[in-house]
Amino acid sequence: MIMAEVMIISGAGPYVDPWHPFAATSARLAELIGSAGHRVEVSETVEETLRSPSAHALLVINIGNPDPPRPVPIMIELQQALLAHLAGGGGLLGVHVSATSFTTMPRWPEILGGHWVRGTTMHPPLDLARIDLHPTAHPVAGDDSDLEVLDERYCYLEVGQDVTVVGDHRHDGVVHPLIWARRQGPGRVVYDGLGHDERSYDSPGHRALLLRAVSWLTEPR
Repeated sequence: MIMAEVMIISGAGPYVDPWHPFAATSARLAELIGSAGHRVEVSETVEETLRSPSAHALLVINIGNPDPPRPVPIMIELQQALLAHLAGGGGLLGVHVSATSFTTMPRWPEILGGHWVRGTTMHPPLDLARIDLHPTAHPVAGDDSDLEVLDERYCYLEVGQDVTVVGDHRHDGVVHPLIWARRQGPGRVVYDGLGHDERSYDSPGHRALLLRAVSWLTEPR
């Protein structure tokens, strides 16, 4: 495996919220990705780091939703940097609550492959849940048919038409996509809706899925 430079962008400043321990989950992500031999940094300067991501093969977005929303001109600047990163063949991994963020970035739902819709998207109480994987759909699913994890399960996310669903779950009789992958030119994107707190990263199945995601996102193009 070729070692990659990985930057984890962790919620801090306006990108924190009362519900998610970003420093702790980013540390767990760093430990896991580092165990695969990659060089990992964690940054809590969200906007400053996103303005110049070109040195890193993979960006991991683990941030909350600013309240009030950030100014549109700043978001346009970050959007252009993200698009340039993907156009250069970079990888992007968005986790959990990143689907709620960057509400004033016009193309964030497209880049991520989906987003949280206020007034529609929800989650049942955090519980021990089974996530159904689709082994034939994408390399990120691997050979597993499911994983068990103590976590939140987002429901009724708005999901783009160009994504490949890797994993979903059932709630109220409806199947809800929760993990997906997409390509943007030479760039690759994975969204993993899991990761509410550290307990999510105690799941062997979730850890294995994340390692497959990182492998696919960083493999040579």
